[in-house]
Amino acid sequence: MIEHRPVSELGGGDHGWLKALHHFHIGAHGNPAHKALGNLYVWNDDELAPGTGFPPHPHRDVEIITYVREGYVSHRDSLGNEGRIEAGDVQVMSAGTGIQHAEVGASDQRTRIFQIWLHPRAHGGEPRWGTRPFPKSDRAGRFVVLASGFIEDADALVIRADARALGATLAAGQSLTYDMAPGRKAYLVATSGRITVNDVPLEARDGAAVRDEATLRIEALADTEIVLVDTV
Repeated sequence: MIEHRPVSELGGGDHGWLKALHHFHIGAHGNPAHKALGNLYVWNDDELAPGTGFPPHPHRDVEIITYVREGYVSHRDSLGNEGRIEAGDVQVMSAGTGIQHAEVGASDQRTRIFQIWLHPRAHGGEPRWGTRPFPKSDRAGRFVVLASGFIEDADALVIRADARALGATLAAGQSLTYDMAPGRKAYLVATSGRITVNDVPLEARDGAAVRDEATLRIEALADTEIVLVDTV
C-alpha cells in the first residue's frame, strides 16, 4: 500500500523567518490524518530565511537526520561540536540522555532542509553528533545509504535506530528499484521533479508512505533527487 501525501495537504505555517511543512502530525503541527510510520514520526520540510535559524534548544531520546537541500546549516552543540553542513551533505544527532544545539542557515541565501526524527532502539546513551558529504554524482541512478542503524552499512553515518536513510538522483527517464524486507515500511520524498512509485505519481515534495510492498519501482518523469527512509 502506498499512501500519497501531496505537498498541498501537508500541515505547516509561514513564520516569516521559517516556512515549515510537516509530513507527519505531531502535537499541534501537521495534518491529523498523517500518522507516524513505525519509528519515523517527524519529517519536516523547512525553509529558513537568510541569516536565520533555530536558537539553542534541547533534545533527548531521539535520532535526528538533517538533509540539506539548498544553502547550508551551521551547527553548534553543548558537546562542543561545530560544523557547517552544505547542500547535499547530511548531519545526524543521537540525543540520548540530552543535548542542546543551535542551527543557523546561510547568511546570503535561503536554506532548505529536511529534518527527520526517529525513535531510538533504546532510551539513554551518550549523545553524539556527526556529519559528512555525500556527492550527488555518487548517487546518480542508484541509492546510497546516508545514515543507518545497521553495522553492515559501514560507509553511512551512524544512528541508533532500526532504520536507514538513503538518497538517489535520477535523470528524466531513468528508473530504479528498492526491495523491501518483510515487515518494513518506507517514506519517500522527491525534492524536485516528478516521479512515480509503483505507478503512483508524485510531484516535487510530495510524500509517499509505504507499507506491505515487496519492491518499490521508481521512475523519474523529470530530473529528480530522492530521499527514502526504511524503518520498522
